[in-house]
Amino acid sequence: MLKLAGARLLEERDAMLVRSVLDSAPVAACMVAARVEEAGIHPLRLGGELWGYGSKLTGMCFSGANLIPLRGGPDAMRAFADRALRRRRVCSSLVGPTEQVLALWDEVAAQWGPARDIRAEQPLMVLAESPRIAPDPLVRQVRPDELDRYLPAAIAMFTEEVGVDPCSDGGAASYRARVADLIATGRAFARFEGGEVVFKAEIGAMSRTVGQIQGVWVHPDRRSTGLGTAGTAAVADRLIRGLGRTASLYVNDYNVAARLAYRKVGFRRIGSFSTVLL
Repeated sequence: MLKLAGARLLEERDAMLVRSVLDSAPVAACMVAARVEEAGIHPLRLGGELWGYGSKLTGMCFSGANLIPLRGGPDAMRAFADRALRRRRVCSSLVGPTEQVLALWDEVAAQWGPARDIRAEQPLMVLAESPRIAPDPLVRQVRPDELDRYLPAAIAMFTEEVGVDPCSDGGAASYRARVADLIATGRAFARFEGGEVVFKAEIGAMSRTVGQIQGVWVHPDRRSTGLGTAGTAAVADRLIRGLGRTASLYVNDYNVAARLAYRKVGFRRIGSFSTVLL
């Protein structure tokens, strides 16, 4: 039987090919591109490894806190699975383009499963021009001194979305630090009323061309009032007009209200993501 070529650890000499892969799908690759542009390819700086398949990188995958297969067919996914299964699992999820994520999960599920949740259909959406609706003028960047007021909303959003309290099992300090970093770097946005967050969202990853909006949340008492739509428009407007990026996000297919809100803002679907939560 012909032995398949394996996945290899990418190095600085692969930098041009890596950039070519990332540039070929800037929206889908935003999470990885943002890391590479800031830190380069070396694992110690990158916070994970970049794996390649084929001499011309017909397959590429990021392995870190998340396993993100960006491109490649069945042979590449088998090669990435083989490399992943030869070590202790460190990722908490698989996320990325649907075709690659689901194929890679099929290869590792027997040893890594069962999954806590599989979100097989998540529309990947973009907005490159000004929002179709007026941005909420009261949505602004969160200040560092507002961390303690912002943090409960961030915890509530994470718990609702992922199904796990990020502060459980000793995670409180690391989650607080993560949120504090988003605030310090100007990527956390909120509308405060009476000192309480009623809308929040963040720019989770930002490459030189694309910014990915995440963590959109509206206080339960203020839902279905338009706050989420106008608030998302405000964050998208900041990305597009203020930072010169294309705004992107992905959303669970079953979240009909959110999908409708994003379409009202002007987002259009360009593909599909999937997420496997472990």
